[in-house]
Amino acid sequence: MKLLESSSFEALGSRLCVETGESRILGRMESYSCKMAGDDKHMFKQFCQEGEPHVLEALSPPQSTSPSQMGKSSEDGENPLSDKCCRKTLFYLITTLNESFRPDYDFSAARAHEFSREPSLNWVANAVNGSLFSAVGEEFNSLGPELWNAIDQEINLQGCDIYSYNPDLDSDPFGEEGSLWSFNYFFYNKKLKRIVFFTCRSVSVLSGYGRDCLDNELDMELDDEEEMDGFTEDRFPRALCV
Repeated sequence: MKLLESSSFEALGSRLCVETGESRILGRMESYSCKMAGDDKHMFKQFCQEGEPHVLEALSPPQSTSPSQMGKSSEDGENPLSDKCCRKTLFYLITTLNESFRPDYDFSAARAHEFSREPSLNWVANAVNGSLFSAVGEEFNSLGPELWNAIDQEINLQGCDIYSYNPDLDSDPFGEEGSLWSFNYFFYNKKLKRIVFFTCRSVSVLSGYGRDCLDNELDMELDDEEEMDGFTEDRFPRALCV
């Protein structure tokens, strides 16, 4: 897996790291190539010792599915409880987590039941929009369209399977004290051999977690302002002295 540079994702990620009264929002989006090389191939062979690459593994039903929706899906022959994915796809999801959270967390022991396949893009978009709007407020009205447009340009959302990571609290990096809510979505485009990982959490300001992220954003803004001030002083030194 290789992290692909994206200036639009970096810019949006900085806007997703904000403090809102009693909580801090820490979000980021990353794009990864699924083309395996060197170490990835070696790890994939080890991963597949427990089963062939195309063997299907059972996933957990998506958390966004209500009992009424599950019943309706059963009538249509699309019961979320029967969702599965091949081991190769599962390897991509786990490797994406390892790359994104390295070196703080290791997800090598993650299992299929900790992942879900989301029923539709609309359900995921509604869940994300609802969480971020409740946290950020009216500012999300302008941020939301930019966010989804950037993801669509990177991965072509209509051609994606969408997965989520929903582990137990013992292995969840977002299960630490002070965590209020979180989501982890993978937009996997098989044709492009690419995954966009969108992760976000809300933590209590009392926990102190995430302070470094916000401080870094503030430092960057101050650096930009200082550069602009220096540019002005260099350009108009005499006028400023007068």
